[in-house]
Amino acid sequence: MKPNSILFGMSFAVAANLAVAAEPAPVIEVTAGMPSNAAKSSLSEQLVSLEGKLDARNRAQVNVQRQLDELQNEVNELRGITELHTYQLSQVLDRQRELYQELDRRVSEALKPANQIPAAIIAPTDNAGKVNYSNNLTENEAYDRAVNMVLKDKRYEQAIPEFEAFNQRYPNSSYAANAHYWLGQLLFNKGELTKARQEFDIVVNNHPDSSKRSDAMLKLAMVEQKENNQAKAIAVYKKLIAEYPNSSAAKLAQPRLNNLKS
Repeated sequence: MKPNSILFGMSFAVAANLAVAAEPAPVIEVTAGMPSNAAKSSLSEQLVSLEGKLDARNRAQVNVQRQLDELQNEVNELRGITELHTYQLSQVLDRQRELYQELDRRVSEALKPANQIPAAIIAPTDNAGKVNYSNNLTENEAYDRAVNMVLKDKRYEQAIPEFEAFNQRYPNSSYAANAHYWLGQLLFNKGELTKARQEFDIVVNNHPDSSKRSDAMLKLAMVEQKENNQAKAIAVYKKLIAEYPNSSAAKLAQPRLNNLKS
């Protein structure tokens, strides 16, 4: 190759490289990835809306908490009232128990003959000595009316229909065993032995847990003895002593049984 041709080619290559180097660098639009004004406005509105919702939810939570606090205060007040009423009711029952014990002492003196067993408390009890009170005020008043007719008025004859009416109106009363027993006692004192036996039978057969059952058994044996049914009287006395060996009724039954056997 000729030297001129080589020089020409080299000059051309150098010129080409210079031309490439001289071209300006491409310009990149910096704002191409940034949101437009409309997009910015929409985002701001969404943030404002979200803040409003959060604020509303916070206010709702505060209101709910306030209502819960108010309800808790009301519950505490009701609990205090309930405890007060419970205490007052307990005092009323204690007072009622004292009154019935006093009634027992007086009714016992009013009804018992010289050889009669001292009566158990007039308030109904079970064999464990637990007092059972009715929560029916009308029932309580009816029972008290019959008792007071014996206790206060000494109207024994008129007390009989009062107890009969009570037993008919309140057959399932917690006072039933006592009411039947006292009715039987009134009839026994009056000499109406057949009717008295019926009342004592009810206590013995229908109220096995009553504290009056042993007394009723004693009276049943006494009824049989008064009617000259010696064999029946002996059988009832023996049953009483066997079932209630430590009772006052059994202590009164033993000498009677001995007299019948002798």
